[in-house]
Amino acid sequence: MRREELAAPSDGPPGAVPAAAAGVGTGLPPEVAPGSLDAATTARVEALIEEEEGAQHRFRGILAWVGTAMALAMSLFHLWAAWDIVPTTTLRFVHVGFALALGFYLFPVAKRFRHRFMPWDAVLIAAGLYCTWYLITGGDELQDRAIFPEPMDLVVGWMLVALVLEVTRRTTGWVMPAVAITFIAYAFLGNYLPSPWTHRGYDSERLIPHLAVGLDGIFGTAVDVSATLIILFTIYGAILQLSGAGKFFVDFSFSVMGGKATSAGRTVVLSSFLLGGPSGSGVATTVTLGTVAWPMMKKVGYRASDAGGLLAAGGLGAIISPPVLGAAAFLIAEYLKIGYLDVLRMAVIPTCLYYASLLFMVELDQRRLGAAGKSVEAPASTPAGELVRKYGFHFSSLVAIIVFMVMGYSSTLAVLYAMVVAVVLSFLRRDTALFPRKLIDALAAGAIQSIGIAATCACAGIIVGVITLTGLGLKFSDIAIQAANGSILGTALFTALIVWIIGLAVPVTASYIICAVVAAPALIKLGVPDYAAHMFVFYYAVLSEVSPPTALSPFAAAAITGAGPYSTTLQAWKYTLPAFVLPFVFVTDPEGVGLLLSLTPEMTWLDVAWQVLLATAGLAALAAACQGYFFRALNALERVGFTLAGLLLVFPALLEGVMPWLPAPHWIGMALAAGLLALQGRGRAAA
Repeated sequence: MRREELAAPSDGPPGAVPAAAAGVGTGLPPEVAPGSLDAATTARVEALIEEEEGAQHRFRGILAWVGTAMALAMSLFHLWAAWDIVPTTTLRFVHVGFALALGFYLFPVAKRFRHRFMPWDAVLIAAGLYCTWYLITGGDELQDRAIFPEPMDLVVGWMLVALVLEVTRRTTGWVMPAVAITFIAYAFLGNYLPSPWTHRGYDSERLIPHLAVGLDGIFGTAVDVSATLIILFTIYGAILQLSGAGKFFVDFSFSVMGGKATSAGRTVVLSSFLLGGPSGSGVATTVTLGTVAWPMMKKVGYRASDAGGLLAAGGLGAIISPPVLGAAAFLIAEYLKIGYLDVLRMAVIPTCLYYASLLFMVELDQRRLGAAGKSVEAPASTPAGELVRKYGFHFSSLVAIIVFMVMGYSSTLAVLYAMVVAVVLSFLRRDTALFPRKLIDALAAGAIQSIGIAATCACAGIIVGVITLTGLGLKFSDIAIQAANGSILGTALFTALIVWIIGLAVPVTASYIICAVVAAPALIKLGVPDYAAHMFVFYYAVLSEVSPPTALSPFAAAAITGAGPYSTTLQAWKYTLPAFVLPFVFVTDPEGVGLLLSLTPEMTWLDVAWQVLLATAGLAALAAACQGYFFRALNALERVGFTLAGLLLVFPALLEGVMPWLPAPHWIGMALAAGLLALQGRGRAAA
């Protein structure tokens, strides 16, 4: 096939964003104002976004329209599937088929082939479509003969495994496919390994149907969630972005907080929460906020690395903030067989505490920076009241899905109806109206944003399939418990380390999928409620986002502020450090599940309030220790004291494991914190 490099597509209506599939323009989030970054910074930020979302072609002309048509077809199919009944196997097969076709069409085999449609891409697309056709037409007969597959079944199965590995490599990088290949090798060669890792070994006739035909491998739970929920939420997020919801939330935050010394940091915290729904990406949220907030933060005295760390921490919050959360949250609901509304309920208090800890940090920043009395010009020129009058309907996006689920609709129908509400309300103003061209762009963009997630889920299905076939999950649970001598605290620390290490190599969604099968059962075996174990794994999978070498949000913030990427990452660790501690409460304290709004039979709502109070006070103490400042600068002993007080309040099990004789750790933590505050206040008065 001849290489195509055709003319740019014609412009759309005023305010329209070029078709997502075309990729014309920059790869920055649509909320970023044109010209807000210089060319060099734009290139660095785009490169980091591409590390998370893949390096897409930016086709022009007919190739752009073909890509848009394919993405639109994918969106329309899944919207129809959300409304009507589509057989489970058909839905999963078609979902992966679309991901393969669009992945090979829009993502190059290597960067040097970008913006060119190559012959091998056409061959791979044809192979993906053939595999999809073979699986669908095979029907129940194909499923029934999975134990004794025919030669062609094995050929198609191997072909599908190879295609999934390649599309995952194109969209997310080489690490995830490399991990999957390692697990495949383990399935074949496990009988040569020493105990406890050994198993009887499997051949192609047993492994390939398990991975590529049945519903335990590629087409397992992860792909089911991707096909039924995740893609709908990516479409919903794209609709919100194209209707201007993200820009409104940023402008509103800066307008409400602007003009005060503390406005810079507070605005980052508020806008990161509001922007999390439309964006759904930590890197995109970080970039969007950084382009607007960094000049303001610089004026009030933030160092480049400090500002970048706060921006990255705010971006991380977008992944854990209701009503959307990260893609892994949908998997929690499926694995636990609970409603998505239950996952949202469990996330409410941890999210509030996360942002509370960021606010503590911000307030102490202002004291530490000595910014009292300074005034800065607010970037948003439109008063908050006027913004709400004109664009306040965008607030409906924060509650629409929850309202529909409370009314009794399923998660699928809730997000479908929320899309309808967003589209209808967009016509309240002409500049936000989703006229046909913009609506097509939004639907196409939503499908394209789901390709990387779909590929990741399919590739993770290979890993999970090997784990379930070989019994590795149960073996690993026993190994983890034995390594921790049966201690819940030790097992939790070991599990957190494993999740964190895996999260350094693979995306959040894949990290959760793997660890939900491998690591969470160890905690559950020791009596931790299953929902608490899965939320623990989820939060540690998310927290790996601010840890190198996959610390894309801090690296993107560093590109904007001009700071060093690793110094920015260290500052991001500082701002998110309290969040690293809080999940341990879920699994080590019997009443810690109160933070997930889940009560044991012995608990009351007063116990929940007590847990929230202790966690809030502990996070404030840890924030002071991290910042080295409260009323005044802390000396070394005061810093250690605040750290100890915070741990006693938030995570007493850690010190109880070291000092089991310690009575009433919570009260000791409160007394220690109160004494340090009095000492700080006396020191300030003397000064």
